[in-house]
Amino acid sequence: MTVTAAMVKELRQMSGAGMMDCKKALVEHDGDIESAMTYLQKKGIAAAEKKSGRIAAEGLVAQWVSDDHKKGVLVEVNCETDFVSRNDQFIELVGKVTDSIGSSDVTTVEAAMELSVAGQNMTDFLNDAIATIGEKIQIRRFQRFDEPEGFVEGYLHAGSQIGVMVKVKGSVNDDASQFAKDVSMHIAAMNPGFLSPDDITADDVSKQEEIFTAMVVDSGKPAEIAPKIVQGKMGKWKREQSLLAQAFVKDSKLSVQQYQDKVGGVQLVSFHRYAVGEGIEKKVDNLAEEVAATLKG
Repeated sequence: MTVTAAMVKELRQMSGAGMMDCKKALVEHDGDIESAMTYLQKKGIAAAEKKSGRIAAEGLVAQWVSDDHKKGVLVEVNCETDFVSRNDQFIELVGKVTDSIGSSDVTTVEAAMELSVAGQNMTDFLNDAIATIGEKIQIRRFQRFDEPEGFVEGYLHAGSQIGVMVKVKGSVNDDASQFAKDVSMHIAAMNPGFLSPDDITADDVSKQEEIFTAMVVDSGKPAEIAPKIVQGKMGKWKREQSLLAQAFVKDSKLSVQQYQDKVGGVQLVSFHRYAVGEGIEKKVDNLAEEVAATLKG
């Protein structure tokens, strides 16, 4: 039977699934809309698509590190509620997703959706979970690390709400491993924006100078001394934003750079820090307004 555009449109309106999924379902069921709808529901596609517009700002950060610590992956998987993020089923799901990404060589979320997880395509695996759990679930992002001249180390904090991974050049030994763990904890706590002052971009410097200049002018300081005050503020800001220049959280007498020098034989190459939901505008429900709107009809 020929599948028409009108049939695809009708099934899409019924299920909320994507156009291609609807067309495939109709083709496989000889144009029988009810059978195609049942198929989409069983596959979890209908449920997944209906939830695709929801805001998923909760979830977990997870990590995968190879046995030789040469490679690692930091992953954020989102759901809609904190309740689900603490659910054993969701935690297990995040672990499987992370292991699949880590053991592969994919570098984008789009490519990750084609990976195999527990005998399924990643897309189908997540859609099934969405249908079972009842919330939107998505792989938001991941960062891959590869350090052949050293090692990678990861750290999860606050119930896996914050995750950090670092790349370190140098031989793996107890001191180097402890250094990497300590610095990862420091990054989780202090959230530096850059590795060193030299890594701060010209655009970031320019924007911050504008902010400080406006602050100084608004405070009523004489125009002739404003540039000097701004430069002083910029120096402090650069130190605060740079990992190596920050005071080490476990020993404030040392900077992270000085701690690195003290350990010896190690060099921080790069780092990445994820906090669950950062940058996502969360929906704020107002129960009073909802009730009032309902009463008004």
